[in-house]
Amino acid sequence: MTAPSAIRPAVRRVPATTFMLVAAWVVASLEGYDLAVYGVTVPAILGDPSLGIDKAEAGTIGSLVGIGMLIGAAFAGAFVHRTGPRRLLLAGTVVFSVGMAVCTVASGVPSFGAGRLVVGLGLGVVLPTINAFVADLSEPGRRSRNVALIMSGYAAGALLSPLLGTALLPDVSYRWLYVIGVVPVFLAIPLLLKLPESPFHLSRTGRTAEAREVEERLGLAPSDAAPTSDPGRWLGLGSLLTGGLAVSTVLFWAMSFCGLLLVFGISTWLPSIMQAAGFSLGSALLQTAAMWLGVGVGAIVGGRIADALGAKRVVVVAFLVGTLSLIAMSLRPPTAVMFVLMFISGFGFIGSQILGNAFIVTRYPDAVRGNGLAWALSIGRFGAIVGPSLGAFVLSSGADIEWAFYAFAVPALLGAFAAGAVPRARAAVPA
Repeated sequence: MTAPSAIRPAVRRVPATTFMLVAAWVVASLEGYDLAVYGVTVPAILGDPSLGIDKAEAGTIGSLVGIGMLIGAAFAGAFVHRTGPRRLLLAGTVVFSVGMAVCTVASGVPSFGAGRLVVGLGLGVVLPTINAFVADLSEPGRRSRNVALIMSGYAAGALLSPLLGTALLPDVSYRWLYVIGVVPVFLAIPLLLKLPESPFHLSRTGRTAEAREVEERLGLAPSDAAPTSDPGRWLGLGSLLTGGLAVSTVLFWAMSFCGLLLVFGISTWLPSIMQAAGFSLGSALLQTAAMWLGVGVGAIVGGRIADALGAKRVVVVAFLVGTLSLIAMSLRPPTAVMFVLMFISGFGFIGSQILGNAFIVTRYPDAVRGNGLAWALSIGRFGAIVGPSLGAFVLSSGADIEWAFYAFAVPALLGAFAAGAVPRARAAVPA
């Protein structure tokens, strides 16, 4: 039997839930690094005559990650019920690592763009799947904090990227930052192979005994997912747009659009924006690192508060923090104040999306959690496509640098409105 042996004897020395969280944290950290490394290397890429990439093309390449993630997340939403989240995690991790390898040898816009597109495909599969997977393997009262905890790994990986950039650039080729992103996959794959399958997927596919084995080891209440041969109508969308979930689904899509526009727009252009505002490359990268540190701290603290007070309130506050931070940054405060603002803004720029994911997986019923999050992130990827191109347009337009901050403050405010408008859940879930 596959699932009962999924938590293998070598793992039993560590509590099963702890091992699950550690493995998921490692995979999330790879995601964060692979996403953030492009923004860190954009200044070096623009200065590499062998590539011949200008700002508009750099923005287009940044948007290709979003396009790839849109396709990958839609694929995850459509097929997670058929394959189970564990297989999708394995496949997606391999795919985004292959994309990073392509970027290490890219010789121009087509090959670099292809590499980032492949990175996006893998990230698009992994990001919604790992959030739903962790929620499946967590007690209901700990879902928000566990999702936020593993996504602090996403922030840690993203934090490592500007720190390495500060230490290595410009003395070492930026390509080494992409090489570094490939190596850890050889650690992640063995960890994923030792994880159990989701008990909801096992129950849904009729493997009830295996599901009970996993639930017993993780200390979970028995799953009530009914066995079915139909994973969902309309590629998993039917269950999300019927049964009283349609309004919440559309608002979650709008919230994800705004959140991912911020994530991708800010992560792609923040170092360049800060350079345009008069800071050195080293200072700009350290400020980016301060932002990612704020993401990690904000996600962990916000996740615990979300379990106590409800994820909806925390997500609204996060978006508003991002809005106010951007407005404050547009005033060009002293460097010390800017570092503080960067730390706080991490909670708003990216923490809003991380906690938004926790909001989604705690609001949807168990049976549609995986494809609900996957489709929200798939539709939201249009924001990931718009974000880098928006930053490139503002920076290339000749407008004052303040407009770069204003351009991202508007979607942050709209995200707060979308999250706040999500109706109360019918089930007993904190609102």
